Amino acid sequence: MFEQIEKHIDETKQGSSIISKINEASSKKFYIESYGCAMNFNDSEIVASILYEKGYGTTPNAEDANLILINTCSIRDKAEQTVRNRLKHFKGIKKRNREMLVVIMGCMAERLKDQLLSRKNWWIL
Repeated sequence: MFEQIEKHIDETKQGSSIISKINEASSKKFYIESYGCAMNFNDSEIVASILYEKGYGTTPNAEDANLILINTCSIRDKAEQTVRNRLKHFKGIKKRNREMLVVIMGCMAERLKDQLLSRKNWWIL
């Protein structure tokens, strides 16, 4: 169903962006970072494939993206703190590009969804 894209994720590079096939015909770009286990990296590849099929291309620069995704892990506190810091960084980018969407996904997002959604002043990007 979905076109196979080249995999460029090295799990040793936690938080690095995925660079998949560039969709030259698209003006829509996404940026995705993954943290955690191999399953998170695999899920990010699936999301990248779906976005490519929907007409998105990737960008290695979050500032150039229409859509930022962060695939999270909640196994260790350090991973959660890293994700929280990245979200603060993305919030700054979003202030300059109000049309940009920022999505948090993965086990940290699932585990903390009520807390994250209730902290509107911090969370809402």
